[in-house]
Amino acid sequence: MSRAFAPTAEQVIAVDAAHRGGNLKIKAYAGAGKTSTLGLVAQRLEGRRGLYLAFNRAIADAAARRFPAHVASRTMHAHAWSAVDAQLRSRGNLEPEPPHRLAARFGIGAIEARTVTGRRVEILPFETGRLIADALGRFCRSADTEPDVRHVVVDEKIDEAVAAELRAWLLPAVRRLWEESVAAGSRSAVSPDVVLKLWAMSEPRIEADFILFDEAQDSDAVMLSVLARQRHAQVIYVGDPYQQIYEWRGAINAMSQIAAPECALTESFRFGTSIAALASRLLSRLGEPVPLRGQSAIGSMLVEDPSIAPPVDAVLCRKNVTAIWQLAAGLEAGHRPAIRMSAAEITAFADGADLLLAGQRAFKPAAFSLFENWADAQAFSRTPFGQDLVPLVQIVDELGTGYLRSLAQHSASGQLADYVISTVHRAKGLEWKRVRVANDFRFRGADGSPVPEEDEIRLLYVALTRAQHVLDISGMRDDLVRLITRR
Repeated sequence: MSRAFAPTAEQVIAVDAAHRGGNLKIKAYAGAGKTSTLGLVAQRLEGRRGLYLAFNRAIADAAARRFPAHVASRTMHAHAWSAVDAQLRSRGNLEPEPPHRLAARFGIGAIEARTVTGRRVEILPFETGRLIADALGRFCRSADTEPDVRHVVVDEKIDEAVAAELRAWLLPAVRRLWEESVAAGSRSAVSPDVVLKLWAMSEPRIEADFILFDEAQDSDAVMLSVLARQRHAQVIYVGDPYQQIYEWRGAINAMSQIAAPECALTESFRFGTSIAALASRLLSRLGEPVPLRGQSAIGSMLVEDPSIAPPVDAVLCRKNVTAIWQLAAGLEAGHRPAIRMSAAEITAFADGADLLLAGQRAFKPAAFSLFENWADAQAFSRTPFGQDLVPLVQIVDELGTGYLRSLAQHSASGQLADYVISTVHRAKGLEWKRVRVANDFRFRGADGSPVPEEDEIRLLYVALTRAQHVLDISGMRDDLVRLITRR
């Protein structure tokens, strides 16, 4: 870790607080020097055994090269994996049971349900099996001691009253699957989530004097439960509560739930004052009174006029289907775009559309679940609930699934591309000099209210703060202005 730079006043406060001991929260806005601050903390705590906990192996490996020797870098799943017995680890290498076989084994057949548009639809065993398996994963990522109805998340196309009945009906199957997973001598496959849950329930002790828990805003409750029991160690939670964008998979906002003194890193080193001012308006929408500060020495500009269309290094989208649309538009314009999606992911949309066009059900991708034919997909895309599907329906209707398949083969590699196309979720933690944000965000609430849900505003905040110098918001200017100026 380089010692050449001079820490800011906020970084000095955070390092001093860590040195005094006790648990600590460091709230770090986008681009606010989180990694360098953690390095300073690690240096100040030299002589003590440290552990940096990351969310994936790539980040942990990168951190291992940056932090001093007295700080180990791992994921929490790696801790769990190394601690459980060999028999359980061997089950982690087995193929999971296909959803339709799981449902059949539990005696669950097809059921009829009503959608939000009032249409009757048959939920097939593949879908109910997937709901059961997904619910087990959500339970494992929670701090709960047994599965509950809130862990069963039903497709948003299903009417809420029917969804409540479905959750209650499937709960016994979720509990049975959990019992099978933990049974002594079981030979069924186990997921990493199950392994982590079993490890957490054993109340493990992490051998470290201090723990740096990164990206705490996206942590699962089960992870927090493990850290809360490490009373022998100092735990420093680091993250940005406004970049919490994994609520859909059961993540909770640790930054708002941890009872510990808090320090803040509010000065971003990524961009200039204009981008910081726009991001701060979104933060104020989320109830944050402290603005994000940019660097006056960094030139940054907002592009609000669509006729200017400056060259960009990245196009960020809310949904996968919009990213595919942007790929098609770029290729048609003679560009060489790259997309942060695999060819298989794009092909899956074509395969699913072909099945629906032939009057058959498609179980993948999830966007097509519960449609019985392509007419259902077209009709749903015309409703307020189905706006996310519009780009994909247009491609299939106007150009066909063959064209959709060809898109998977025409994406340039990252080094040869003119720019990269990505969803915001896949762009988290990244930055580019010039960014355009596509207008596929939900600027209205799910109930039709004129203000979007908080998770949507957080997703928009992440998108806008990926740019360093040029931020093109021309496609959403009017919606964005209404959002940040609404009283």
